[in-house]
Amino acid sequence: MGFHYIFIFYLVLLLPLISSSYEASMADQAEFFPLMKNSLTGSFLNDWDDKPVCNYKGVICDQEGYVVKIDISGQGLFGHFPENVCSFVPRLRSLSFGYNKIHGDFPQSITNCSFLEQLNITHTNLTGTLPDLSPMKSLKLLDLSSNFFTGAFPMSFINLVNLEIVNFNENAGFDMWRLPENITKLVKLKSMILSTCKVSGTIPKSIGNMTSLVDLELSGNYLVGPVPREIGLLKNLQSLELYYNQLVGGIPEELGNLTELTDLDMSVNRLTGKLPESVCRLPKLQVLQLYNNSLTGEIPVVLENSTTLTMLSLYDNYLTGQVPRNLGRSSPLILIDLSENRLTGELPAEVCNGGKLLYFLALGNMFSGKLPESYGKCVSIIRFRVNCNRLEGNISESILGLPSVSIIDLSYNFLNGSITKSIGNARNLSELFLQNNRISGVVPREVSIAFNLVKIDLSNNLLFGPIPSEIGNLKKLNLLLLQGNQLTSSIPDSLSSLKSLNVLDLSRNLLTGGIPETLTDLLPNSMNFSNNLLSGAIPVSFIKGGELESFTGNTKLCVPVLPKSGNQHFPVCSETYSKKRINFLWVIGVSIAILFIGGIVFLKCNRETDVAEHEETWAFSYFSYNMKRFHHVSFNQHEIIKSMIDKNIVGHGGSGMVYKIDLSNGEVIAVKRFWSQNHKQKDEKKLMEKELKSEIETLGNIRHKNIIKLYCYLSSCNCNLLVYEYMPNGSLWDALHNGKCALDWPTRHQIAVGVAKGLAYLHHDLVPSIIHRDVKSTNILLDRNFQPKVADFGLAKVLNDSNTTIIAGTYGYIAPEYAYSSKATTKCDVYSFGVVLMELITGKKPVEAEFGENKNIIYWISKKVETKEGAVEILDKKLSGFFKDDMIKVLRIAILCTCRIATLRPSMNEVVQLLIQADPCRLDGIIGEKPAATPHRQFTAGKLRGVEVSSSKNERRAQAVVESRFSSLFILSTLINCC
Repeated sequence: MGFHYIFIFYLVLLLPLISSSYEASMADQAEFFPLMKNSLTGSFLNDWDDKPVCNYKGVICDQEGYVVKIDISGQGLFGHFPENVCSFVPRLRSLSFGYNKIHGDFPQSITNCSFLEQLNITHTNLTGTLPDLSPMKSLKLLDLSSNFFTGAFPMSFINLVNLEIVNFNENAGFDMWRLPENITKLVKLKSMILSTCKVSGTIPKSIGNMTSLVDLELSGNYLVGPVPREIGLLKNLQSLELYYNQLVGGIPEELGNLTELTDLDMSVNRLTGKLPESVCRLPKLQVLQLYNNSLTGEIPVVLENSTTLTMLSLYDNYLTGQVPRNLGRSSPLILIDLSENRLTGELPAEVCNGGKLLYFLALGNMFSGKLPESYGKCVSIIRFRVNCNRLEGNISESILGLPSVSIIDLSYNFLNGSITKSIGNARNLSELFLQNNRISGVVPREVSIAFNLVKIDLSNNLLFGPIPSEIGNLKKLNLLLLQGNQLTSSIPDSLSSLKSLNVLDLSRNLLTGGIPETLTDLLPNSMNFSNNLLSGAIPVSFIKGGELESFTGNTKLCVPVLPKSGNQHFPVCSETYSKKRINFLWVIGVSIAILFIGGIVFLKCNRETDVAEHEETWAFSYFSYNMKRFHHVSFNQHEIIKSMIDKNIVGHGGSGMVYKIDLSNGEVIAVKRFWSQNHKQKDEKKLMEKELKSEIETLGNIRHKNIIKLYCYLSSCNCNLLVYEYMPNGSLWDALHNGKCALDWPTRHQIAVGVAKGLAYLHHDLVPSIIHRDVKSTNILLDRNFQPKVADFGLAKVLNDSNTTIIAGTYGYIAPEYAYSSKATTKCDVYSFGVVLMELITGKKPVEAEFGENKNIIYWISKKVETKEGAVEILDKKLSGFFKDDMIKVLRIAILCTCRIATLRPSMNEVVQLLIQADPCRLDGIIGEKPAATPHRQFTAGKLRGVEVSSSKNERRAQAVVESRFSSLFILSTLINCC
């Protein structure tokens, strides 16, 4: 009895101490969150004001009021994560702050969080080396993927024996390291994602003892040697991804024991031997990707029995024999890519049975027989490519009229029959390739109803009859190849309506009549009319443009004037002399009128100059300013003039000063004051006047969100002012090369798309088109949201203006043909934009010493992309490795834009579409790249989620892997060589 009294007595004494300790813990806990608010910025944190800690968004407490979970991931936060989190929050079990822009080193005090079970800091900007992770004994989930860590890989993670999920994906800054044999200590591990984090050496055989594994991903590394047959012991494995390594040998038969496997990807290795039948029998297999290896033998017939297969990608191997006839009969296929093998026999007829097929690619084989009629029922298909085979027979109406198809490529076969009117039903069709077949009949006028067509190639067939004039309705068309047929009648005038056209080839036909004068509107694009039956005069614009070679083989053509080149292929047209005389008299009359008007203007200007010389200063003459408004303005000229003082100068150039002016109404504007011209040389003065006029005429009449806004123009006798919207983030040059602000890849991509849209508007939406002529990073300004605005139109030129003999532009950005011909075209802007893309990708200037003497960034890149390592090396080191594939996609676009041959460069409209497809934030991705290793997977402690391969995920992956041979690093160097 006495003992109970003593216990109660001590309990009464301790209660105040316990209460005091609890209160102290609560106080410490409450102190941490103001620290976070001071270290991080973002609107998300505004929710933390004036409420208890446990009611904060992203914070969870236990029943006693202790914080056990903090999740602020994906909230757009910037700054540093505070140290000593567990000193303030000792019972913390889950900490997530990924998908934010957190800077600095890894917060090393996190390792003191002994109760922590989940640590997820994926997709931040953390740098530096990682500490010893061993103290975090309770950790079950560790996700440090997609960061910028460097130095030695933290092998201490092997001591975290409670780990169930570990993810170091996309940390390419680590030193090379090897998987240790004792990794098997992690007996509870269910998901091990070590992709793209510098793993080298062989895969240890002991990995077969990690039988809890559900997801094993080691892709994008430097692994060598064979695939261990011991992996076949991982009875729970659902996903095995080993792509992009240097693995050799055969595919182990033992992988057929993985009865839970849904996803197998060992693409881009050096694997040899046959595709094991045991693997093709796997009952739950959904994704089988083995492309770009050296596999031989036949595709096992048993694969046609699969009821789960959605993606089959075996391209670029040495597979032979026939494809299983019933492939796809029972499975919901989304993608089939069998291209670039040695497959024979007929195409599988039942691939569309599941009703979900998006991509069917079988190009570059030896398939024979007819196109299966059943393909006309593939209403979901987007890309259909069976070119470069031995197919024969007609193309059915239903195939040509597929409603969703974007690309039909049946070229280089032995197909015959005609192009049916059903082509008009293919409303989504953008590319139609039927060249080098035996197709006859007429080109149906219904082709014009497929209004999304961008490329048509019907060359080298047996087509006859006229070219339908309705083709002129295809406003997006940039390539029309009809050469090598038997087309008759005249060239339709409507072709001049194809303002986006880059390449037109009508050679080697039977076309008659004259050459429409209106076709000169398509210059300087590539056109070929040779070897026809054309007659009459070749339009003078073609002669001046040096295009006479495009008309050879037309014996009835003549030239109205002899070309300067002395080309004698064509006779001079009759009655030329009288026409020339009339033209000569006309020129004299116009010249006299110009001289008369010019004299009057000269006298007036001299009088104004005399008046100006008596002005005391320009600053006090604002009462005489004339204002021309281009937008509604809420300021007056007096306030602007008063504010133009030295402290407000933010820049200057060859033509004047730029001021930043804070107006009394709260607005901020930029004012460009052109230098006084009173003391300028005559030629220099005329050039400045021309630049000013160009700037006003261009910006005053156009409206686009990616073109700088010109509010108004102020002019007086001796001073000219242009008033613009103010861009707080300065120029792209300053951001990239002067360290004014850090730009991550999504922001850089956003800038590229915006600039491309602005230039596309100038080139394609205005009549006549406008050429900027000085596209460069200093002329791209950034607003507060880093939206770009194309600026400085002093050198801009209307496309149908007379030619200039002055080369405009900046060294490093000037297209080669412009440098020697002085003839500006829209393709000059495309070239300059390609250089800007290269700056965004590499972080380099257009000209740097490291490129070599007289060498530029284009030359430097061309040498680097010859190897895989070199291509990756040119990417800006300040950017996350997570975006490597996205950056390489844009590098391909940059290379296309900077082709030496102008006609091979894409139009700006095309560039916009290519960049949109390469959006790093786009869920469906671009066609052509292998996606990064599962950065989208999400997990919860103790429970693995997202391991099963959903159909929506497979559709995204299908888009990401189809035709990846066209986006390989090898293609980069090929593009460079071609361009």
